[in-house]
Amino acid sequence: MFTQSSKLALRSLVVALACTLAVAPALGGKPEGEGGGKHGKKDKENGGGKQGGKHARGDKGDKREARVGGYFNDRDRQVARISFGESYGGGKSCPPGLAKKNNGCMPPGQAKKYAVGRPLPSDVVFYPVPPAVVVQLPAPPIGHKYVRVAADILLIAVGTSMVVDAMTDLGRL
Repeated sequence: MFTQSSKLALRSLVVALACTLAVAPALGGKPEGEGGGKHGKKDKENGGGKQGGKHARGDKGDKREARVGGYFNDRDRQVARISFGESYGGGKSCPPGLAKKNNGCMPPGQAKKYAVGRPLPSDVVFYPVPPAVVVQLPAPPIGHKYVRVAADILLIAVGTSMVVDAMTDLGRL
């Protein structure tokens, strides 16, 4: 039925087809909104990436970038101070000795061990920001989160723990 040369040609064709099918996914481009090498450099109109756009994140159209020392604005500080003060203000949650020190519930020698633009030291204990405060703030940029250190709210990078910005002494009204 098939000659020796036609069998060889058919085998070669099958191998070439199999190689083409195996390599095709590797040659395909990245999906829209993926790659680029910089976090947050996704499509600005729809929020890009896996977050589902600005409406899914609930950020009310806020398109801020995580600039070191320049993320929080005056409105954020005012809203956070009021919301945070209702939960933690006036020394409500501080032990009696620290409530009188007016240093944001920090024990002596522990005050301000972090610096904006530097990684959060591993010995600094941080806590989640109260939900009543989080809902008043814009959604953190992708790859960042809010944390509480004493009476301060920090925006830190998730992987490196670099302090991007800070709102300090929120317990004081």
